Amino acid sequence: MIGFWNVARREPDVVAIIEAETGRSVSRGELAAMTHQLVHLLRNQGVKANDVIAAVMDNRIESVTVFLAAMQAGLYFVPINYHLTDAEIAYIIEDSETKAIFTTPEFADKTMTAARSVGLANESLFCTEPVTGFVHLAGALAGQPDHEPEGRAMGLMMTYTSGTTGKPKGIKRPASGANPDEVGMLWSHPFKIFGIGEEYQVQLIQSPYYHTAVLNFANASAQYGHTLVLMNQWDAEVVLQNIQKYGITTSHMVPTHFHRLLKLDPTVRAKYDLSTMKYVMHGAAPCPVETKQAMIEWLGPVLYEYYGASEGGGTTVNSTEWLKYPGTVGRPYHGAEIRILDEEGNHVPAGTEGLVWMLSGAFEFKYHNAPEKTASSTRDGFFTVGDLGHLNEEGYLFLHGRASDIIITGGVNVHPSEVEAVMQQHPKVADVAVFGLPDPEWGEYIQCVVQPIAGVVGSPELADELVDFCSHHLARYKLPRKIDFVDQLPRDPNGKLYKRLIRDSFIGRS
Repeated sequence: MIGFWNVARREPDVVAIIEAETGRSVSRGELAAMTHQLVHLLRNQGVKANDVIAAVMDNRIESVTVFLAAMQAGLYFVPINYHLTDAEIAYIIEDSETKAIFTTPEFADKTMTAARSVGLANESLFCTEPVTGFVHLAGALAGQPDHEPEGRAMGLMMTYTSGTTGKPKGIKRPASGANPDEVGMLWSHPFKIFGIGEEYQVQLIQSPYYHTAVLNFANASAQYGHTLVLMNQWDAEVVLQNIQKYGITTSHMVPTHFHRLLKLDPTVRAKYDLSTMKYVMHGAAPCPVETKQAMIEWLGPVLYEYYGASEGGGTTVNSTEWLKYPGTVGRPYHGAEIRILDEEGNHVPAGTEGLVWMLSGAFEFKYHNAPEKTASSTRDGFFTVGDLGHLNEEGYLFLHGRASDIIITGGVNVHPSEVEAVMQQHPKVADVAVFGLPDPEWGEYIQCVVQPIAGVVGSPELADELVDFCSHHLARYKLPRKIDFVDQLPRDPNGKLYKRLIRDSFIGRS
């Protein structure tokens, strides 16, 4: 039977986790024992089933330990983006009613400030290293028994939406009380939809585990007993080094990773043996057709795209299918369903743009403390995150962008992702953001912000060059009116672009 604690009992000496930067590693048996100790520790402090614990942590052995402990103690686990401010962290701690929080020295100050502002006691604050005001996690665990705790129950993730409009909302599902040893098949679902089974794999975790997809894939690996290789500092060539060094077979990436890998010098890319790679899962952001084609040409047909959300639902597509229908994000996987509806909630014909609605899946959910958002985003067992798209005659989904991001200029809709996809192909562009800004005549005009590649300086001449480049691929009304240059566009390590922050910084400029 699969399931992390089952495989740990069966083969305790197999390596479970390796930290790429430090070289630290832990076996399945050692990791399982640490999860047991942590459950005993939390229970001694009064944390009980259906309570919430949170983590402001990077990718390390202790991060996975905290998550897995919650998954066998019937707890809700809230992963918090460590790029947030202390005020934003405090909001999530308070809103989720967190009983204990875990962090690392790098994020201890902001975590402490956040915890104190909402009245969380010091004995409920844990740090991986000795830091004043925190319980030292390793020291606290050392005093706990490492035998399996009684009354174990399946825990659940409670992730928070990104909060692009208003405060972030926690996605909360009802607790099942199931035995954590009997839900391995359920937890391995993120791999099964790509055809990944019980064959041993080595997964490279490249993005922070606070990202829902990253954590889901890490959990799926743990349930199968795969080895996890954790990265913290992302570097394109280091990724290739790690693939070769550890014999990586699976990894999750985002299009930003693809762009940066492809811009490595071909001689650098040719230095590394990547033949062990079997599955490169990607999603979380639109991927330009040209970028994906280049990745498939380089790595072979090992790319598997998905579309979905923390709330549920989704589609998948393998490389062969995608090459037949370039640009698609696939068809619904088993148990999922997609509907395309107009503003009145009516189904639209194949090829017609509408709002994408997805089946919630095996577990219903609600937005924690936000019944109005739950009501506006759900209907008849389906939910929407506001994405626009269409289905072709064969049922493959194509996304057009998020409704809230659409630029309306002169009464015509322009999807920023379409402009960004073209701009990304220019050899002097490292990153780009496109959005609309108010215009008294046109309603909105198209603003573009470009991060040039290293060694290239932004200039009016480069702006003209980029507009000319776009004019060969886009209709005239889609061309940027203004192009500004920055040294670095703000993205989190998952590749999510903080576009609202960029746009807000331009509001009011002449």
